[in-house]
Amino acid sequence: MSVLTRDEAQTRAQLIDVHRYTVALDLTTGDETFESRAAIQFTARAAGDTFVELKPALLRSVTLDGQSLDPRTLDQNRLALTGLTEGEHELRVDATMRYSRTGEGMHRFTDPTDGETYVYTQMFLEDVQRVFAVFDQPDLKAVFALSVTAPEGWTVLGNGIATDEGDGHWSIAPTPPISTYLVAVAAGPWHSVRTEHAGLPFGIHCRRSLAPHLDADADEILTITRACYDRYHEKFKEPYPFDSYDQAFVPEFNAGAMENPGLVTFRDEFVYRSAVTDTERQTRAMVIAHEMAHMWFGDLVTLTWWDDIWLNESFAEYMGYQTLTEATRHTDTWVAFGIDRKSWGYDADQRPSTHPVAPDPDAVPDTASAMLNFDGISYAKGASALRQLVAWLGEKDFLAGINTHFARHKFGNATLADFIDSLAASTDRDVHRWAEQWLRTSGVDTLTPTIGNGSEAGWTLDIAQRGNRPHRIAVGAYDRDLVDPGQLTPRDRFEIDIPQQDGPTVRPGRRPDLVVLNDGDLTYAKVRLDERSWATALDSLSAIPDPLTRAVVWNAARDMVRDGELAPTAYLDAARTHLPRESDLAVVQGVLAFAATQIADRYLGPDDRPAALATLTSICRALIRRTEDGNAPGLRLTAVRHFISAATQPDGIQDWLNSDSVPGGPELDPELRWRILYRLAVLGAVDDDAIAAELTRDPSATGREGAARCRAALPDGDAKAAAWDRMFRTDDLSNYLFTATAQGFWQPEQADLVRRYVPRFYTDAVELADRRGPAIAECAGRYAFPIHAADEESLRLGEECLSAADLLPALRRKLVDQLDDLRRALRVREG
Repeated sequence: MSVLTRDEAQTRAQLIDVHRYTVALDLTTGDETFESRAAIQFTARAAGDTFVELKPALLRSVTLDGQSLDPRTLDQNRLALTGLTEGEHELRVDATMRYSRTGEGMHRFTDPTDGETYVYTQMFLEDVQRVFAVFDQPDLKAVFALSVTAPEGWTVLGNGIATDEGDGHWSIAPTPPISTYLVAVAAGPWHSVRTEHAGLPFGIHCRRSLAPHLDADADEILTITRACYDRYHEKFKEPYPFDSYDQAFVPEFNAGAMENPGLVTFRDEFVYRSAVTDTERQTRAMVIAHEMAHMWFGDLVTLTWWDDIWLNESFAEYMGYQTLTEATRHTDTWVAFGIDRKSWGYDADQRPSTHPVAPDPDAVPDTASAMLNFDGISYAKGASALRQLVAWLGEKDFLAGINTHFARHKFGNATLADFIDSLAASTDRDVHRWAEQWLRTSGVDTLTPTIGNGSEAGWTLDIAQRGNRPHRIAVGAYDRDLVDPGQLTPRDRFEIDIPQQDGPTVRPGRRPDLVVLNDGDLTYAKVRLDERSWATALDSLSAIPDPLTRAVVWNAARDMVRDGELAPTAYLDAARTHLPRESDLAVVQGVLAFAATQIADRYLGPDDRPAALATLTSICRALIRRTEDGNAPGLRLTAVRHFISAATQPDGIQDWLNSDSVPGGPELDPELRWRILYRLAVLGAVDDDAIAAELTRDPSATGREGAARCRAALPDGDAKAAAWDRMFRTDDLSNYLFTATAQGFWQPEQADLVRRYVPRFYTDAVELADRRGPAIAECAGRYAFPIHAADEESLRLGEECLSAADLLPALRRKLVDQLDDLRRALRVREG
């Protein structure tokens, strides 16, 4: 399919204005396709030629101003409109469109639990073309009026209030002007919980089979929604710009959520079937807050072209965490951001594919390249940059600039230059220079302290900076407690600007035992500890009073491991010492995740992996013993999960499965049962009959994914061959079933068994991407990559693939990143 270039979009935007789409969708015509009729009113500013986009199964008819056009002139996804005259026009397109199984366009899903079928749209970035004909670019905003014919018993949801007209016919209230990628429809026998807030209808929706689980959490979800809505109205002068607010939890959703105006769609894993930790509830709440922020920044004011995607995502990411902290019970969200989310940005920013938060427009020449920038830089780094901006600018001036931006560009489009001009109108600071230094540059700065011992003048702090950005950071100074040397007492916390303009900073007294740069985590930079501070941290890390400071120190250790400055085993030793005493759940989860997925699975060789797993199970046993009183169920659940995943012998976890409970709790819910069965499959302690029996016990969509993951993990040549064929030889796996199969396939314990598939990946993934498109290509590059084959031969094969193959951009980007991570793993092993 042809991709839209930036130059083509600019030319088309200069030629036409689009006013209104009237779209009729018929979802009653079968399981494979649906009917789509679109009428588009637009104006040509001058005589000229342009094109409209669509990706039909069958293009039935096209008329322009009542005159028929030949459907055979459709060239890939473009239908030429030639000889336009200046003035108003109407284009009508009647087509049959295909349902998707990959989360693109109109996705169709049949719930294996009860046989009910659901459809929903995901129009981003250019998948609206899979649903109806469209002038598809973000700066051609228009009003959208949709009607839907659906099977009897279904409910239809859309961007506006949906009205049941009877006999399966639904009309959706016309939208204000919005971009094409933001149109949304969801239809099916939804279970709904409805309420009203601030005079608007609010609703949350899910599959009927998930109804008890949504009902159990409905008060929590709606309380978070109302609190965020009210807080945004305190921050923003522009009122919420749409007529309703629905949140639909939909199956097999590729992203975390999508900010469709008035109808936010979420992956329905956020409707929890099994026990979760409070940190996971906080994550769901953050996504709710993030998507609601988009109603203003992204929907009310939308980017002009995709080079400014960060304007959407960085703002919503920052606002999501900050507003959750201010308006809900989740007051420590920045700890989770620091220990988990921020590392996503740091990792992306150190790969060859790094890019500025706000790339040069020429670096995003078309929609295919735009898709590649939805990464940790546009989200986590961008949010970190905005957090640093607020620290430097002050929240009052920051919000004043934001409100100026909304007022200037509401229901329109804007660029980075527009955004910076709005901020500059509210402050005397040089925001344009700040933007050049922070938003137009790539890479991570590193801050390294040199500390002078105390003298009569005091102790000194000199910070060496690798990088060029200005930073305002806090520095924390801590001393060992005189009574209990294992405890740390805060002595001083002060702010400094980097680069230091007047030489080393001098503070009174003797030098502290621990000095932490970026205490409070207000900037985006890697930090190092001096030798004495690191020795103190090794002894007393869990005794640092503030969990955010502990997260900063753990991140420093993580970065040192990745940069070859700290042995992976030293990180594990620190985890073994301090996690059993750690009180913050997000810190425990973040440290265990890095220790398991990176250190044990990648950074240590096969000979060292058993000892690493033994360390992990030892940590988890200590946490399980510590939580026997039931006062920390989230911490206990985290420890149980990681104990299962690190088990090297089947007996203990098999006993848990047989008794349907962990001694002392928790009882096994579906998630824990599938987790145990998965680990037993890896260890060769179950067979396909056991997997089939568990699927009979849990025939849900999640159960099907669990079974696919377990079957792919069996240490059997026939099982591996069957899994490979399901992924790469047939095209009937949905996006979620493909992912589950890929997750199960590669196991460090099975390196010899799957070695012959390593070279096959680099040929089969290329063919798969060409056949099935970007969504599956991204899944293949992320989940089906031979991540545990950390050797020079795998690296050579990957580099040959990159140099020789004409790769789909989505797959190429994933391979570039995976191979860079592989190089890093090899360097860490060699170190």
